[in-house]
Amino acid sequence: QVHVAESGGGLVQAGGSLRLSCVASGSFSSIDFMGWYRQAPGQQRELLAQITNSGSTNYIPSVKGRFTMSRDNAKNTANLQMNSLKPEDTAVYYCAVKAFVDGHLYDYWGQGTQVTVSS
Repeated sequence: QVHVAESGGGLVQAGGSLRLSCVASGSFSSIDFMGWYRQAPGQQRELLAQITNSGSTNYIPSVKGRFTMSRDNAKNTANLQMNSLKPEDTAVYYCAVKAFVDGHLYDYWGQGTQVTVSS
């Protein structure tokens, strides 16, 4: 059983910052991919940031330069530092991981954390 939990969401004014955290726990041998998704009302869920186990990151253009994802492989955690937030960043943010369990790679998701940016 693998459990993924996010924390750190909340309400912030435009231009402000928030830091989201994600921790994976349970019975897995290692984690491959970690990513942050978001889903705004009426829109599809989108992958906005991802990081490999070697620390290589990739971002969508709308958050590049404002958001920074980091990862601690020893603690199975990932963070998303969000600066210069905009109202269009308002969404539920989800952490997703691909973890090896019994030699197979599976996807696991957190329950999501709400981020609301007021204008």
